Amino acid sequence: MKEQGILYVVATPIGNLGDITMRAIDTLKQVDAIAAEDTRHSAGLLTHFGINKKLIAVHEHNEQQSAQLLLQRIQQGEHIALITDAGTPGISDPGAVVVDVLISHGVKVVPIPGASAVVAALSASGITDNAFMFVGFLPASGAQRRKKLESLQAVDATLVFYEAPHRIADCVQDLASILGEERRITIARELTKTFETMHRCMLREASAWLAHDLNQQRGEFVLLVEAPPLQEAVEVDPEAERVLRLLLEALPLKQAAKLASDITGAKKNALYELALDIKNSAESQK
Repeated sequence: MKEQGILYVVATPIGNLGDITMRAIDTLKQVDAIAAEDTRHSAGLLTHFGINKKLIAVHEHNEQQSAQLLLQRIQQGEHIALITDAGTPGISDPGAVVVDVLISHGVKVVPIPGASAVVAALSASGITDNAFMFVGFLPASGAQRRKKLESLQAVDATLVFYEAPHRIADCVQDLASILGEERRITIARELTKTFETMHRCMLREASAWLAHDLNQQRGEFVLLVEAPPLQEAVEVDPEAERVLRLLLEALPLKQAAKLASDITGAKKNALYELALDIKNSAESQK
């Protein structure tokens, strides 16, 4: 029997074509075929580097079927490269399903590292947090986006998001409203491309900055929201806590905290933190 082939997961440039690695070029030249998210887009990249290989379409709508096709070819001895339109496959791009299926069938998967918008943005942000959490794209629906952000409020790490131009303004408003205006954000736009922008400010200032120049709302975005600032614990008196617990039975968390603050005079932030603790404790007991 012919020896089984290998799947190479190859990172490609996120903008500037000069960011491709020599190893990536050599790999793409040597494999038997290349699985690509958009074959027309990838054809231009490959032509630029003088690479002429058969292209197989692998996108979000056909990953399961494509994984089976690639599995068959690799089991027959072919070496296949997997690429996406830009950056590293499987990172908020198609590819993860294919890799999962092939690994489960004993296929050797070899990463060929390179450009990544997440790492590029973090490296130039000046953020000193030791940890970051990659969230990727938030839900397109405003209500679902805000619900997702509420679940991330207490994460003690830099939060990393991708966002599209037509949602950037609404997204930044929700980040400020839900995560808190006193957290710092780095807006990384069009990384490695002609109009690359890196802007750092407080979340309370971000919407105005975007509105001041509509050109800053164009392109692809990486948003880095730094971890919440450390705060000294504020005690909530028993009466305020009693009122808060009663309101939480009928109202959303944020509204209950605000109303409890209005009624009792207790600090809204302290009530909000207590409400989060109450909610998390209740969910953990389910």
